[in-house]
Amino acid sequence: MSLQLTLTAQVKKAVTLIYNEKIKSVEFQATRKEFAGDITVVVFPMLRVVKGNPMQIGEQIGTYLVSNVNEVKAFNVVKGFLNIEINDNYYLSFFNAIKNNVTYGYKEITENDKAVMVEYSSPNTNKPLHLGHIRNNLLGYSVAEIIKASGKKVYKTQIINDRGIHICKSMLAWKRFGNSETPESSSLKGDKLVGNYYVKFDQEYKKEIAALIKQGKTEDEAKKQAPILLEAQDLLLKWEDGDKDTVALWKKMNQWVYDGFELTYKNLGVDFDSLYYESETYLLGKEFIAEGLKNGTFYKKEDGSVWCDLTPDGLDEKIVLRADGTAVYMTQDIGTAIQRAKDYPDVGGMVYTVGNEQDYHFQVLFLIIKKLGFDWAKNLFHLSYGMVDLPSGKMKSREGTVVDADELITDMTKTAGEISEELGKLEGYNDNEKQKLYKTIGLGALKYYILKVDPRKRILFDPKESIDFQGNTGPFIQYTYARIQSILRKAEVDTSVTFSEVDIVLHEKEKELLKQIQLFPEVIENAATHHSPALVANYTYDLVKEFNSFYQNVSILGADTEIKKTFRVQLSKTVANTIKNAFLLLGIIVPERM
Repeated sequence: MSLQLTLTAQVKKAVTLIYNEKIKSVEFQATRKEFAGDITVVVFPMLRVVKGNPMQIGEQIGTYLVSNVNEVKAFNVVKGFLNIEINDNYYLSFFNAIKNNVTYGYKEITENDKAVMVEYSSPNTNKPLHLGHIRNNLLGYSVAEIIKASGKKVYKTQIINDRGIHICKSMLAWKRFGNSETPESSSLKGDKLVGNYYVKFDQEYKKEIAALIKQGKTEDEAKKQAPILLEAQDLLLKWEDGDKDTVALWKKMNQWVYDGFELTYKNLGVDFDSLYYESETYLLGKEFIAEGLKNGTFYKKEDGSVWCDLTPDGLDEKIVLRADGTAVYMTQDIGTAIQRAKDYPDVGGMVYTVGNEQDYHFQVLFLIIKKLGFDWAKNLFHLSYGMVDLPSGKMKSREGTVVDADELITDMTKTAGEISEELGKLEGYNDNEKQKLYKTIGLGALKYYILKVDPRKRILFDPKESIDFQGNTGPFIQYTYARIQSILRKAEVDTSVTFSEVDIVLHEKEKELLKQIQLFPEVIENAATHHSPALVANYTYDLVKEFNSFYQNVSILGADTEIKKTFRVQLSKTVANTIKNAFLLLGIIVPERM
């Protein structure tokens, strides 16, 4: 039983015995630094039930706890706050129990629990991945890992938007201007090559619009009548009709993109258990629309289009099938969700990692699935996140002004190398080891900078600021981990030794560190519940700050007794293990040396 649960039960018992009253809950908070104590009971909420002076009530409950609870050593009352001091043996017993557990903080996966499917990435096949995709991928991957660490089975998936006018634009530009160029002949990644032709299409489209405006067309007319756009639309119709040559080109160029994506995912350190393709799912959902028409979930308008009236739920009316019988995005998303539930019968919930511009879409989607009678609809969650901006402003794919994901990873690695060289921390490294370390630091900086921010907030990403070796950054935490590894290399650790208050009197800094380590499982649970890697990231920073304070105030290898030295080395090792486990949940590697 956790300390908080033990104290809750005992405080309730004290109130019943002393005042013959019952309280439903006990409010705790961390004890303020200026007062003695490890955990504080807030007395004021009890005054609704227990009448009297909060100071006196605190004194009486504190006296009861010291007499009846083994873990409680002493107490003091400041105004309406009962500050409780916990004895060292409680913390030492906790430490003995977890110090050799390399997966401390993680729960075993419970097979009886329903699995969770996490969708992320889900790019279009007309351009390479960019900085916005990086935030999406890092969030989705990290949330999947956190949910897994909280004890649930997780499937990672994505739906690839491989059909539609966007890819037809790239295909047409390649047909017109490509001269049979391939990734091999151009030495370009396939996604880059296809993205270049998407930009080329837009350039030509703008020229044609300008020419039509000169001929007297309005801007709106020119945009709709530009020959290159009409030809791209014709290409889409040919694809939908199964035209052999069009489908062959579509397959070829999409494969170039998939090969490019695969390399980016590998460099970024994310993966997937399954892939869904829009070309295979865009017809899904129609059968459920038909079913919904029968049971009254949907209704048909005079023109034959099918709608769902969500006005009683505070939303609007939503089209789910066009008048000509073709599907809309909502139709496809309904069908894909239901198909996934069929493909993975053990899935009881889904997380969709999609930008906040789609908030309303997911409100509608989840509500419609619920109305169709699927019980798991209540466990659908939209992991909505803010956009990523740069100091130079917004990114635009059509104009080719996006921050390319591969180039950003390369630049982060290069910047990490330059800063590491300046700091002169790389004696004894060969070139291969240096490059590996630079990438570890660069990616750690990028991932931490993005994941430490609440997903819902917009980010202004500053690459230089992210690779600072001081402050709330990935490299600062990585450096602390490497520092602990250096201590461990200098000290033989006897992991079989256990500790009690007979041989260890905890230093204030040791106790604070143990309290911080103790929070880790609860942080994982909260991060999984709230789908927020930021909780794990900022917990890790707090742990590292606490360790550095301990390191500066307490001698580890120069402890005055052998048992103290052994304890402090083992404590440092447990901190390092907790940092490593926390960073794994963020997809970040920690280096053994730095």
